[in-house]
Amino acid sequence: MLDFIIASMEIPMLSDIVLIFGLATLVILVFMRFKIPTIIGFLFTGALAGPYGLQLVNTSTTVEVLSEIGVILLLFVIGMEFSLKSLMAIKKAVFIGGSLQVFFTILVTTFISYFLGFEWEVAVFIGFLFSLSSTAIVLKLLQEAGQVNSISGRTTLAILIFQDIVIVPLMLFTPMLAGESDNIAWSLFLMAAKGTGVVILTLVSAKYLIPNILFRIARTRNEELFLLSIIVICFAVAYLTNILGLSLGLGAFLAGLIISESDYSHHATGKILPFREVFLSFFFVSVGMLFDITFLFSNILVILGLTLLTFLVKFGIITAAVKAIGQKTKDAFIVGFSIFQVGEFSLLLAKEGLKYELLDAETYQYFLAISILTMATTPFVLKARENLTRKLLVVPLPQRLKKRLNKNKQTGPDIEFIEKEMKDHLVIIGYGLNGRNLSRAAKSASIPYSIIEMNATTVKEEGLKGEPIMFGDAANEAVLEHVNINKARVAVIAISDAEATKRIITAIRHITQNPYIIVRTRYVNEMEENHKLGANEVVPEEFETSIEIFNRVLTKYLIPRHDIEEFTEEVRSHNYEMFRLGSESTASKVKFDLPAINFIGVKVERDFGSFINVPLKDAGIREKLGVNVVAIKRGNKTISEITGQEKLKLGDVVYVVGKPAALEKFEEEVEIHD
Repeated sequence: MLDFIIASMEIPMLSDIVLIFGLATLVILVFMRFKIPTIIGFLFTGALAGPYGLQLVNTSTTVEVLSEIGVILLLFVIGMEFSLKSLMAIKKAVFIGGSLQVFFTILVTTFISYFLGFEWEVAVFIGFLFSLSSTAIVLKLLQEAGQVNSISGRTTLAILIFQDIVIVPLMLFTPMLAGESDNIAWSLFLMAAKGTGVVILTLVSAKYLIPNILFRIARTRNEELFLLSIIVICFAVAYLTNILGLSLGLGAFLAGLIISESDYSHHATGKILPFREVFLSFFFVSVGMLFDITFLFSNILVILGLTLLTFLVKFGIITAAVKAIGQKTKDAFIVGFSIFQVGEFSLLLAKEGLKYELLDAETYQYFLAISILTMATTPFVLKARENLTRKLLVVPLPQRLKKRLNKNKQTGPDIEFIEKEMKDHLVIIGYGLNGRNLSRAAKSASIPYSIIEMNATTVKEEGLKGEPIMFGDAANEAVLEHVNINKARVAVIAISDAEATKRIITAIRHITQNPYIIVRTRYVNEMEENHKLGANEVVPEEFETSIEIFNRVLTKYLIPRHDIEEFTEEVRSHNYEMFRLGSESTASKVKFDLPAINFIGVKVERDFGSFINVPLKDAGIREKLGVNVVAIKRGNKTISEITGQEKLKLGDVVYVVGKPAALEKFEEEVEIHD
């Protein structure tokens, strides 16, 4: 009986998941051909599968639960990626530009909504919805176009950062607008008190508690334990804020903020991202399930008119806000064309509005239609934004207005870079013996470098010494992006794990083709696969050791350095065939002419003899034995300029050159033999 109950619970969930993901895969595959954002694909999937579409998913309970987890993970990741240091570097653009944009969008939208017949609480809430833009869509498009580091790109990013932060208080204010509290002043005070307590707890945890816990966990090098601890922190803090009457989203954001102050934030982000993407897809599907496509076509003219109004209002306010922080008119227009759309957080907020009955079904349908249209047009507008800006700049305007528009020039360097980004640098993956030696060499040569290491103790110790080292798995794209792998000149993978090495090469090449990848492997049979994956150069330890030994042997045989280098290069170019067991050497171009002479050092152990305490010109060592004295070491002094008056004395080390037989005779003359 129990098995039947469990099966009946699991099968509907499994069927919903299979239907949603299967349909989403087909939809997104089609949408990608037309370069329509993935978010739109998930929304369309929900509309297609939901009660207003093909009715493939009749119950949305499963989707609702999974979408809630997606929202929690989304805010958690935003918290982990949040940096107070980065925020302070562009504080003017974030706090002034962002607050002006959000405040005036809410204000103008509230007046328009009130004029259209909505009650003021609902009008304010609609203002909340339209004040936010799509971080996910815009940042992805800017990154693909290589525009993130431009002035307009940084300003866009700054305003989006403020919007991502402001979603938390907007969600907290939503229940108050719905009249959930009789005494708004007391509710605000209570919320502020609770918020202050949670923030204090967050700061204490971020400073003392969580970094120590994560250090101990990371030191075990158990990835499952690390992931589990991150998830526990996320949901524990979210649960705590929920108990206090605050939102789950706020708790998730604060949990991310706690981890962001540790050395493990980037590694944690990479671990959580796949889960976030999966669960967040359910959120967008759940929103799409509430969308009635027939409503869109029935009210197409009204919806198109409201969409155009949304574009004009947001474009105008964004342009004015960017001008207010001292940017050029051109950059202000470009930013306006970038973030005119309604964002994914607006969809999240709209679902809260439905829950608290701030939105009725019809209003929600209008909002969804406008959101989807603005999101769908974003890639095309963003692509054409430079041309649209140029056309706007040549529009004939009154002279006074033109002067006002051109009055403010770009001021304040704080939006140029969030932080000084490394470029043309070296990325060292693995901080063992090879990694350490490489970092020392790079430092001596003034080559900028970053280190990625999985040993938590090493990261902590070297970080305190000032090394640019971070904890993380280099097979994790979030970690690689943090060290600007796409702008690195060289990446050296100096770890002993063959499988991890392959994953890292694959991850680097998935992001960029830019860096020259040098890989250290233990065995030569690993070379071919690493080359196929994208490594430019593979250095196998077993044969490099053989080369080094043989080089030293050749040196002792007085082979010219040029010939040794030529031999080494040929061995490497033939993939070490010379050293392979049972193979014929292909390195046959270099032929060595071994000289019949040797170079040795002999210690004088006698205080008398034919060649001792006698001037060299009278001793006749060269004439009698065929041996040349090259240098004499006497105590701590080396005599390299030998004259005929120089004498060999007891205790000297004499460096001589000659044939092996002649050198043996010389040794017999100056050494004591049993």
